[in-house]
This record gives sequence, C-alpha cells and structure tokens, in this order.
Amino acid sequence: MRDESETVLPADSTPGVSRSLARFVERTGWSDVPAAVQHEAVRALVNYFAAALAGCASPVIERAATVFASFRASEAAGLIGRRERTDVLNAAALNAMSANVHDFDDTHLPTVIHPSAPVAAALFALAESTPMSGEQLLLALVLGVECTCRIGLAVSPGHYRRGWHISSTCGVFGAAAAAGKALRLDEGQLVWAFGQASAQAAGVLETLGTMAKSLGFGQAARGGVLSALLAAQDFSGPPEPLAGNYGFLRVSSDHVDPAAAHDTLGREWALLSTGYKPYPCGIVLHAAIDACLQLRRDAAGAAWTSAAIERIELTGHPLLRERADRPRPASSSEAQVSAQHALAVALARGSAGLADFTAESIADPELQALRERVVLIDDPAFAIEAAHVAVRLRDGRSVACRVQTPRGAPARPLSDAELEAKLRALAVYGASGIAVQPLLDALWGLPRAPDAAAIMRAACAPAAAASALR
Repeated sequence: MRDESETVLPADSTPGVSRSLARFVERTGWSDVPAAVQHEAVRALVNYFAAALAGCASPVIERAATVFASFRASEAAGLIGRRERTDVLNAAALNAMSANVHDFDDTHLPTVIHPSAPVAAALFALAESTPMSGEQLLLALVLGVECTCRIGLAVSPGHYRRGWHISSTCGVFGAAAAAGKALRLDEGQLVWAFGQASAQAAGVLETLGTMAKSLGFGQAARGGVLSALLAAQDFSGPPEPLAGNYGFLRVSSDHVDPAAAHDTLGREWALLSTGYKPYPCGIVLHAAIDACLQLRRDAAGAAWTSAAIERIELTGHPLLRERADRPRPASSSEAQVSAQHALAVALARGSAGLADFTAESIADPELQALRERVVLIDDPAFAIEAAHVAVRLRDGRSVACRVQTPRGAPARPLSDAELEAKLRALAVYGASGIAVQPLLDALWGLPRAPDAAAIMRAACAPAAAASALR
C-alpha cells in the first residue's frame, strides 16, 4: 500500500472533489442513510429489474450477447431474464444495456441522468462472486447513484448541451464507486478507481435513437467494475481525476461547479430527486404524453383521428426539440425519442406502452398522418420536465393542456404497487419465463437478506437459475 502522505495535488487543480467523494463512499454506513432513501433504493431496484426484463431479449441485447460471448472469460455471473451465464465484466455491460434499451429506466431530474442501470448492473455482476448482504449491496447502490448524480450536477448543464451522453459519462464513476464500496476499497483506492473511470468516461448524444445508445450504458457498468477491480490491486491513477486542471469536470464542460459534487453530502440524496418512468421513451416527452392522455379523458370519448385533428402544437423547453424532433422515426429506438410519435400514439390510442413504440406502430398510417401535424415550439421559460399541448380540431375547436410535473417524477411518484405492476407487465413483455412473485419478494426483502446474489437467481431465466444452484 502506498504512503498517503506522499500524495500531492497539482498546484492548479481544485483540490478535494475526488477525495471528498471517495471519503464519503468509504465512511458512510447503512445507518447513515435516511429511511426514505433506504426504501427508495429498493424501489430503484424494482424499476431496474422491470426495465431489464423487458429488454433482455430485444434485438439490441441478442446481437450484443452474440458478440460478447466470443470473449467470455467465465460463467461467474448471470444475465437478467436469460439462460446463459458469462463473466463479470460482460454481465455488467449486458445487464445495464437490457435495463436501458427500451428507455424505461429511472431519471434524476436535475441532471436528466438515468443512474441505476450502470450502478445496479455493476453490483449484481459482482454479487455472485463477491459475497455481500442485501444491506451492503443497497448501500453501495445508494452511494453509486449519489456519485453519478453529484458529478453530473458539477458539469451541468454545459456537459449535456455540448453533446455528451451524461448517463454514460457520469455513470462510469457511479459504477466505480458502487463496485469499490462492495469490494471494500479504502479512500485512496477509491480515488484511483475514479481515475480509472475518468479514462473510460465516454458517450455522445449522437447515438440517441440507435443501438449504440445502450452500449454507452453497458460500457459505463463494465468500466466501473473494471476501475474498482484495478484499484483493488493498487493500479494507480491521478490524485484529482475529477477536478484537476485536465480532470473530467473541466475537460467535459465549459462551466463547472465543483462544490455541487461534494457540498451537502449526507444531507441531500440524489435518489430522492429520481423518478421512475411510466412510459418507455425519453423523459422530456412524459409531460407531453400526460397532457395528451388528459385531453382524451376530458373529451369523453370524442374521436382523436387524423380526420378530426388539424394541428398539434407542443410547447416545451428547447431541450425537448433538440432531443426529440423526429417526425419520421425509422426504428423503435428512434420512436422512443420522437416527440411526434409520442403525441400521435397518446392522442390516437390513449396509451404509450411498449407496444406503441414498435416497428408496427411506426408504420401505422394513422400515426404517420398525425406525426406530420405536430409542431414543436421552444420556450426557455419551461422547465425541462414540463410541456403544453394544444390541439386544433377540424371542426374549429381548440383544446389545450399544460403539465408542469409528469407522472413518475418525485413530486408525482409511482407507488410501490405501481412499480410492482410495472415489473409484472414488463416481465411478460420480455417473455423470459421467470417467476415474478419470488423476484418481487426477494427485492422487497433485500434489506434483510444475507446473500444479495439470491436476487440474480430469481431474475435469471430458469436454465441459468438452475445452473447457478448446482
């Protein structure tokens, strides 16, 4: 072990950010986490497994799993909803990708980061070969999400505006912190893990609407595990990988707030600002979908067809148009980030579920006609999560609805029962064949479980689960 007294920060760095986060991760115990945050950690995992079970057999995962299998080093870890087993690094990547592929994961609203997929995937990949209790895994999850979102706050909003995919770039640090906590790294080793993560922080918004978007999540989980494993072997890194003159914060954003990364640690918790999606699409579209569904309810059975609708105006923060102006989506991945498609399905069908973002829905002539009538209007005064929808009907009437806070946001949270229902529905959609109730029982009982890996035995498809028990 190196002599900590010999660590010297560069004179031109902003000291303390990396070490403050590392110290917080090392020293925080489960009893330091408020009860509300402890419960939210379990809710985050219910949502994570729901999203992963929906995506476990998607074409994205099938193709990635085929390639990854060529480089499998062992069968130490299971894959959610699948029968085969693989090594820890590949499992971390594929399980994170599964949880993100349908855009049904969670969202930290202040940063628009989807934090749980990389962090949870990293931890469960380790859990089958690194003994940890349910409490230990949940604590590592809380701390990993905290680091992800704190670093995101420090580089926001400039990082995202420059085109970085913030969930991937910041997710690798959270996965490293979580894996490091699970591996019981000390403060100095955790700083090194952040250093290894900084060498792997990548992902750009140009990938949205393509399979490559989910690969960024997979690489974040994989890179986080690798970072922690390297640091455990005293694989050294820079003393200030986050706030150094050429550290992640300064390199990745023009306007940096280093204090946001570590001020109020232990007093404010990122999980309490994180919501769970009721719709499988970009979070900037959720308020607009809510508005469309409310308009349908208010109309009490009136027809919402292309024959009845002349124009649909969607007003929102400029980020909505920048990220979701796709009037003619060519794939389900593009439909998930298409404002035009989201409004069309919500108005025409009164729903916005996984079946509404498929290739069949994209090709629906009725939806194609409605998509062409959607007009996007920027208003910087809108919050990112807010939207206003105005519909002009051919009979001369106009109706409108404004939603400030979408369903699923922390101010309008999905209940525990709604999250359970989400997991049940998405497990059916993914057709993995797992028994849902034992998985739910294991998740809600995780704080008291002696073996966190029991979750994976319940979440893997039957053949893999049987293999794990032999």
